[in-house]
Amino acid sequence: MVSPALTKVGFIGTGVMGSSMARNIALAGYELHIYSRTKSKANELIEQGMLWHDHYRELAEQCDVVITIVGYPSDVEAIYFGEGGLISSAKQGAILIDMTTSSPALAVRIYEEAKARDVYALDAPVSGGDIGARNAALSIMVGGDRHAFQAALPIFEQMGKGILLQGGPGAGQHTKMANQIAIASNMIGVCEALVYAKNAGLDLDTVLQSIGSGAAGSWSLTNLAPRIIAGNYEPGFYVKHFIKDMGIALDAAEEMNITLPGLALAREMYNKIADAGLGEKGTHALYQAWK
Repeated sequence: MVSPALTKVGFIGTGVMGSSMARNIALAGYELHIYSRTKSKANELIEQGMLWHDHYRELAEQCDVVITIVGYPSDVEAIYFGEGGLISSAKQGAILIDMTTSSPALAVRIYEEAKARDVYALDAPVSGGDIGARNAALSIMVGGDRHAFQAALPIFEQMGKGILLQGGPGAGQHTKMANQIAIASNMIGVCEALVYAKNAGLDLDTVLQSIGSGAAGSWSLTNLAPRIIAGNYEPGFYVKHFIKDMGIALDAAEEMNITLPGLALAREMYNKIADAGLGEKGTHALYQAWK
């Protein structure tokens, strides 16, 4: 990859995490081209000098690297394939990077169809939520060819700290599924611990100081438990998107002929709070299931 001053980066998806990720890339000197289904979500980035496009096709035709982070696998499929899609519109030799948490099988399909058109593709989902995106401290799990990974690494380094090539196409998505499986059961534990402590008459902030620094410590306990205690359920990562991720993981597990009872229970509980109207809240809103 050439210097930031000569590299045009396209960014599709300027939501809770995407806007911070795009901003951090721009701060490194890259020329940022952006697209989002809802232009108003990108207004702040446009005011900061990023270049808006009315269609992602126009963005792909100009950029050396195109990053997508959207909601669902169906959104990824719509953006990448067909007439005017990223694969058919990208410049020869361009790198397409999907950072959406999506299907491993879809990541392989994108890779194969991109390769047939002399375009590189990486699947690179992330973990760290809004805090990690804002602080350029995301964990980035990458699947694809090593030479494409090395070329894109300077851009990844503007968004995250733990950046690892996990294997070939789809490996990044499989790694993210492992991440989400670990989070799902851990979040049940975090919520149950707080429910128990509250009903025992303990001060939750003081409890958190003790258990957060011991063997029970976790990212969720450190970053999300304080939000639960404060009654702040605004999203760093949406419940509705987490339910989507758990579904992808359970489908992949079924294909591998393995059972994941902890994940199945977590999805059942998250579906419960989504049905109660909390789908737009953060994943830590699971605590509401006990109310």
